[in-house]
Amino acid sequence: MSKTNLPQAAEPTHPLSRLAFTKRVAKRAQYEAFEFTIVPEGVRVRNGSHANPEEHEYLVTIDEGLPQTCTCPADARFDGACKHRVGVAIRAPILDAANRQVVADGGVETAAGRASQEERQSVDEDDECEECLEEFPCWECVRTGARALPE
Repeated sequence: MSKTNLPQAAEPTHPLSRLAFTKRVAKRAQYEAFEFTIVPEGVRVRNGSHANPEEHEYLVTIDEGLPQTCTCPADARFDGACKHRVGVAIRAPILDAANRQVVADGGVETAAGRASQEERQSVDEDDECEECLEEFPCWECVRTGARALPE
């Protein structure tokens, strides 16, 4: 029997594998008391480990699912990612939230751009969603506008 060469789906790579950083930066990214706020520009990182945390607040920008830049002095001064960028990268829920920001029309704006109308309405009224209950729709159908919440 001959084996066919089917294209394999590329395995997703963890953001840390795409960043260069030192062991010291990795340790500090793990143990410092960072506070994260998702903002339209990316992620605001405040270092609560300092006596004056408000003086240690920086903006990390996300591009293609990767923390690309930080406004801290270390990111500009040293080679490799700073502790703030690594701190965002090791916290998957923060990075995911920064990649998927809800926009005013109910769609989701991602790093790749605004979701298309077709993507937002992937379930037509005539199609049955396996996740929806008969009397109550699932969140995805409500979010995309395919189903409405009951009154």
